[in-house]
Amino acid sequence: MHSLKFNAASSANGMVERDFTVGDVPGVLWSPASGADRAPLVLMGHGGGNHKKHPAMAGRARLLVTGCGFHVAVIDAPGHGDRPRTAHDEAEIAELFRARAAGEPEGPIVVRYNDHLAELAVPEYQALLDALQELPEIGGDGPVGYWGINMGTAIGVPFVAAEPRITAAVFGQHWPDALARKAKQITIPIEFDLQWDDEHISREEGLALFDAFASKEKSLHVNSGRHKELPRFEADSAVRFFARHLGGAVTASA
Repeated sequence: MHSLKFNAASSANGMVERDFTVGDVPGVLWSPASGADRAPLVLMGHGGGNHKKHPAMAGRARLLVTGCGFHVAVIDAPGHGDRPRTAHDEAEIAELFRARAAGEPEGPIVVRYNDHLAELAVPEYQALLDALQELPEIGGDGPVGYWGINMGTAIGVPFVAAEPRITAAVFGQHWPDALARKAKQITIPIEFDLQWDDEHISREEGLALFDAFASKEKSLHVNSGRHKELPRFEADSAVRFFARHLGGAVTASA
C-alpha cells in the first residue's frame, strides 16, 4: 500500500490545491477552502499529451469544488506530466506523429498505446483511491465519481469496471476497440460525450462504445464539431450529473 505524501499547498478563490505523490506517482488534490465536513470525491483522468494541471483539469475541478463542495484529484498518467517517458512511450509517440504527417489514421496507434497506459494506470488509480479514503475529509464510505474524456476514458473504463467504489462516471470520445468488453461490465450511471464531426473517431465507433455500457441510466451527449471542439457547457452538464448522483447541490458559482 502506498501512502499519500503532500508536497505543496496553495489557496485561491475558495479552493485549496495540494500537490502530492502516491508512491512515485505525482498528483494534485483540490478541496474547498472552507475545510468543510466530509464530502464526495471525484477522480479525474486527463487527455493524451496533457497533464494533471492542464487547464481543462483545473477548470473542471473548480466547478466541482466551488459549485458542489467536492474534493477532486488527478494523477499524471504514465509518461505524462512530471513522469519520465520510457523507450516504449517515445516509440509510440513517434509512430503517432509519423502517421499524422502521412495523413494515415491515428486510431489504431492511439488505441494500442492507450491500452498499454491503462494497464499501468488502473492499479495506480486504485492505490490513489485507497490513500485518499484514509483522509478524514474524504473517508472510506463516501460516494466517488470518475470523469475522464479521450485518454481519460481509455484509462477510466477499465478502472471503473474493476472498482466497485465508483458510483457514477463521465466518459467520451474514444474508440470501442479495447474498451467495449470492459464497458459491458459497467452498470453505474454514466454520461457520455461524442462529437458528431470527429475527424478521428467515426460516429459508428463512438456510438458503439456508448452502446456497450450495461448501465440502466446512461445519457449520450452529442454535439456538432470536430474532436477538439467539445463545448465547454458539457462540463457544466457533468457537474450537474455528479451533483445528482454523489449528493451535492450545484450553486450559482458553478
